[in-house]
Parts: sequence; C-alpha cells; structure tokens
Amino acid sequence: MAAKENVREETLADRVASGRVVIPANRLHSTLDPVGIGEGLRTKINVNVGLSPDSGDLELELSKARRAQGLAADSIMDLSCEGQSRDFRRRLVAEATCIVGSVPAYDVPGSRGLAIDRITASDWLAAVEVHAKDGVDFVTIHAGMTREVARLVRESGRIMNLVSRGGSLLFDWMESTGEENPFYAGFDQLLDLCEEYDVTLSLGDAGRPGCVHDATDAVSMAETIILGGLTQRARNRGVQILIEGPGHMAIDEVAANVVVAKRLCHGAPFYVLGPLVTDVAPGYDHITAAIGAAVAAAAGADFLCTVTPAEHLRLPTLDDIREGIVSARIAAHAGDLAKRVPNAHGWDERMSRARRELDWEQMCALAIDPDKPRRYREESRPCEEETCTMCGRLCAVRTMNRALARSRALDGGVGSSAANARQRLEHPEGA
Repeated sequence: MAAKENVREETLADRVASGRVVIPANRLHSTLDPVGIGEGLRTKINVNVGLSPDSGDLELELSKARRAQGLAADSIMDLSCEGQSRDFRRRLVAEATCIVGSVPAYDVPGSRGLAIDRITASDWLAAVEVHAKDGVDFVTIHAGMTREVARLVRESGRIMNLVSRGGSLLFDWMESTGEENPFYAGFDQLLDLCEEYDVTLSLGDAGRPGCVHDATDAVSMAETIILGGLTQRARNRGVQILIEGPGHMAIDEVAANVVVAKRLCHGAPFYVLGPLVTDVAPGYDHITAAIGAAVAAAAGADFLCTVTPAEHLRLPTLDDIREGIVSARIAAHAGDLAKRVPNAHGWDERMSRARRELDWEQMCALAIDPDKPRRYREESRPCEEETCTMCGRLCAVRTMNRALARSRALDGGVGSSAANARQRLEHPEGA
C-alpha cells in the first residue's frame, strides 16, 4: 500500500491508526488487492452496479463490474435491491480485485420482500451479517437518520425530502413503528459484526440534499454531528469508518461542506456522490457531478462516487459506466493536483513533454482514457504526420520547436538567443 501511494510505511500506519486513512479489506475477500482511502493518498473512485426490479440480468451487471475494473475503478458497490442479489454479490466478491461495498438495508424489504411494518430491528442487523459473511469490504449504514433528524426532515420545507434509498426506508420504518433507527440504537452490535469480519463502516448520508435548494440545511448538519459521535465510538473499538457526504449543492457551498464534515467527523475519510452542482442537466449529470467532485476533492474529499449520464433516468449501460468513470477519474486527478498528492503533478508533466515533442503515441498512452484519443487521431489523419487537423502546418508547438532549434543552431548550441544577446551587450569587445 505504501509503495503504491509513494508514502512511507510509518506515515501510512499512523494515518490508519488515527482513522484518517482506511483500508477496507474483509477477511473473507481473498482476491482483494487493497487500496487506501484518506489523507495524503490518491483520491479514489467508486462505481455502482447491481440488480433492480426492472433489470435482473446478473451477467450484464458483472460485465459492468469487469469494465469498471478495466478502467481502473478503485471500488465497486453492489446496490442490488431485488432478484438474485446474494448470488450476484458472492460472484462479484469472488472476481473483484478492487474493494467491494454494499448496502445491506436494501435486502430487507427488497430481496426478502418484507413489508416495512413487518420488519423488526433484528432483521436490519441480520442483513449486515449476511453481507459481511459474503465478503464485502465496506457497508453503507444510515445510522444518522435518527428520530430527531426525521423530525427535522418533516419540518424542513425541503423540495426533495429524502433521496437516499436507504435513508427513506429507515424513515418510513421509524414512522410506521415509532421505534428508533435500529442501526443507531444497535450501533454496538453493528460494531461487533464489523470487528469480527474486519468490515469498514461507511456511515451513509441519509439526509443528503437531492437538489440545490435543499443543501446545507439543518437536516444535513444535524445528521453530520451524529455521524461524528458514531465515528468516535467506532474508533474506540478499532472499526474503520468512512463518512458519506452530499449529493446536490451549488458550487460555492461544496468546499465548505467538505471542511465542516471533516472537522465534525474528526478527519475521517470523506466520500461524496458528486456533488452535482446544478439540477437542470439530466443526461449530462456525469459532467455536473465531475465539476462538484473536482471542487470537493481539492477541498479534501477522499473518495468519489461515479455518476453516469443515466443518473436520475435509468439503470446505466456499459457505455454509461465508461463515461461516468472517466469523468470521475478526471475530477479525482484534478483534486490530487490541488492537494499535491505524490506523483500527481509528474503525470501531467510527462503529458506536457509528450505534447512538446509531438509524440502522439505517448500522449495517448498517458491519457486517462487512451482509447478515445487514439480513435480521434485515426478518424482525422493530418497531411503532415507530426501535426493534427486542427492547426496543420500552423501548429504552434511545431513552430516553436523549429524556431528554438534554429536559434540554438545560430548560437552554436551555447545557450538561448536572449542569453547570448545579453552577453553581447555586457561585453561588446567579445562580440
């Protein structure tokens, strides 16, 4: 891990011990090639897959997971809510070399088909144990949606209420039964399970804003304060914790939300969905999310959830998955440049040198998505091979290379034209 991240082992161990870095790694996930998430490390990305009531094609979802790994995703999250969810989860864990996450709460009313008012507190906790036994490395648990936070939701005047699937299920259950959130009330039992299997807890943002109007309100802040308290309890037990963050908000609120969440949750690694910085771009939400994600990563977010062009519209296709991953990886790297993550600037400098040398193959090789620049190059071949069809023989880079080479030749290779001109002015007798 330390070698992959270009940090000292002692530094990494200190960050893990303090909870500022997590390494999700279930004891039963034998194919895992672990990655770290948190302070001073490369910003990681997650990709969501899973079966739904309208799309239960297990093989197709596994194909999406394979594509995600081929595009260098760091994590795959199973969001299955119906059908052969356990079969899919087990096969995913058996194949995946990246970390695997899940949301156990979906299984209770989904795959098991229990009506909300027939579910018991023990049913919710039992689902977590099943997922832990299946080898998932981290689980999203909406433990911060307490009865008090639910009251704030009712009184908030939000436009979108709750858009978290798990959060809405627990809100409905608490309203139906009058009981406290079982993941909050039974948090110690949850920690027992995580400790036994070495499962990382990702404390879900059940009250995350589902539109720009609802951002940074009392619901979000109250829940984050609760998650901060749960973070301390988990650390006291040696259980690793991630904190999940907002979904939609105006761009000028993104950095502040990251800073506040990091402060309230004691520096725990921060995981964001987007944030999407506008609500009016369905079909292009991979772009609205990448804008927010880049700002969030630069402000200290550690883990980005891929948003595809299909967000809000349908289950994503293989092509949607590709678009979302590339967008998220661009955002993550932009954040890494701002955070001065080791080797981040070196990658850009290698690309810049390849561009200066007009080394088209090297440019493609260094690209986040090498296939697309190669395809564009082949689809539009220039008359002069070292240029492209945008500028042709007027290529600024080629012009400068030739001009500087000519100047150096005239100067006898001693130095630049400017340096030699200064020498002539200062020592005219030697000119």
